[in-house]
Amino acid sequence: MYALSCDSLEKSFRKGKGKKVRALRGVGFGVYPGEVYGVLGPNGSGKSTLVRILATLLIPDGGRAQVLGHDVVREARKVRELIHRVSTEAAFFKKLSPLENLLYGARLYGVPGRRVIRRARGLLAELGIPPGRQNRPMEQLSRGQQQKVAVARALLIPPPVLLLDEPTTGLDPRSKLEVQRLVLGLREKEGTTVLLTTHDMEEADRLCDRVAILDGGRLVAEGTPLELKERVRTNGKPVSMEDVFFALTGKEWDDEG
Repeated sequence: MYALSCDSLEKSFRKGKGKKVRALRGVGFGVYPGEVYGVLGPNGSGKSTLVRILATLLIPDGGRAQVLGHDVVREARKVRELIHRVSTEAAFFKKLSPLENLLYGARLYGVPGRRVIRRARGLLAELGIPPGRQNRPMEQLSRGQQQKVAVARALLIPPPVLLLDEPTTGLDPRSKLEVQRLVLGLREKEGTTVLLTTHDMEEADRLCDRVAILDGGRLVAEGTPLELKERVRTNGKPVSMEDVFFALTGKEWDDEG
């Protein structure tokens, strides 16, 4: 059984003066338990829409999605118990400290703060937030530090399924590596299934067991990073994931059109 599955997902939005934009066009795939599955594509490709549907924040116009066998529309409450989500627009109580935000999140999952305070401090420290900053109000932290707190909050109570929507956007290279190590450690220790959307091709190559490439709301390719590179390799020359994207879509990586 797949840990995550999508079948013929469709989602459209109205933009401007009633113009209809199709964000997802018949997207379907399955993610195995314990797999790190990457979804790649430029802005506007449908990555965040896909994550929001899996997180029960959007209702698809057509098709079906499941998390551990539970339908994201008909069993939304159960799905929310099984997932944690990190996005670039993570919300916090800005007057509270990073540590207080983490402990509050733990209580929402029925875990007393005293049971996880050591783990909370350890996670924050691993992500480069030393004890002296763990008790400052969130509003005094940089954007990058706040993003690290969002990652720590999602990992504090290890979830069966972790949805990461561009979690390392805005982080410096060292911070990206810290987050990536924690994600891989969570998969290895807890067997967590991870769906990762990213712009960072090197990150996808390093972390993902398989990747799917979205272009204009369509899934245009799927496979391991090595399989996709071999698919487009010519003359034995080295191939990057950017090369794969260009070969399969006919677009440069930063071309949103």
